[in-house]
Amino acid sequence: MSKFFSDRPNSLRSTRSGKQSKLYRWQPWLVTAGFMVSLIVTMGQAVQAQQKPANAPPQIKALFTGIDAAANSQNARSVVEFFSPNFTHSDGLNRQTLQESLAALWKRYPNLNYRTELKSWRRDGGAIVVDTLTYITGVKKEGDREFKLNSQLEARQRVENQKIVNQEVLNERSQITSGSNPPTLKINLPEQVRGGQEFTFDAIVQEPLGDDLLMGTALEEAIKPEGFIKTTTANLEPLPSGGIFKVGRAPNNAEQHWLSAVVVRHDGITMVTQRLRIQPK
Repeated sequence: MSKFFSDRPNSLRSTRSGKQSKLYRWQPWLVTAGFMVSLIVTMGQAVQAQQKPANAPPQIKALFTGIDAAANSQNARSVVEFFSPNFTHSDGLNRQTLQESLAALWKRYPNLNYRTELKSWRRDGGAIVVDTLTYITGVKKEGDREFKLNSQLEARQRVENQKIVNQEVLNERSQITSGSNPPTLKINLPEQVRGGQEFTFDAIVQEPLGDDLLMGTALEEAIKPEGFIKTTTANLEPLPSGGIFKVGRAPNNAEQHWLSAVVVRHDGITMVTQRLRIQPK
């Protein structure tokens, strides 16, 4: 973490408290049509304009309705039936690892709900490229504490012969809250940067602090298949400046990262995770 983030010069530097809080990496968008393939247009190939979702072919509407239904019933085997046997996507998952990840995820989080909206579609040769927005909500209980999840996912997928063959996430934001009064966070983070580029990552608490003692931290993780089901331990620090103010420098390799902010006070916890796309130099 220290190699990725440093404190903003204009923020108050905090000292490590030594407290730890086990936080689960919530990436429930695995279930949905939440992946995209980068469009590569062959020279001379005609690409049709984007079409309205209401005019989408019936089989496309049925495909995403079926994925949501299978996900809401937490049937991982049924979910992957909507994907091509040769399914790939940029996060490194294939059809088998997708099914395994879903089964592990739902074992830990048995109460997730998925709803996908079609945003636009177009024909690309014999394939159909579909843009979607998926909403994921759920509640998980651990002892006497309840954790609420709200997530939004923008994605594009390539469909051939009524099967999804490629997927990649366009934008992703997940928020987990717990307690009677979880902090409201305003996140400042670019959607994408170039390798080696410096950027800021701020998580600003919107409510007046008063006498509240805030604890928190910023987390970063390269997106890899094993990251979908593992747990993450966060080292919490005092936040005397009313939020988290960090400067990051993107790695030189082109990849995607999850960046998270965790803020804790006596009456609530908030964790926000957003995806950062890193482009080649």
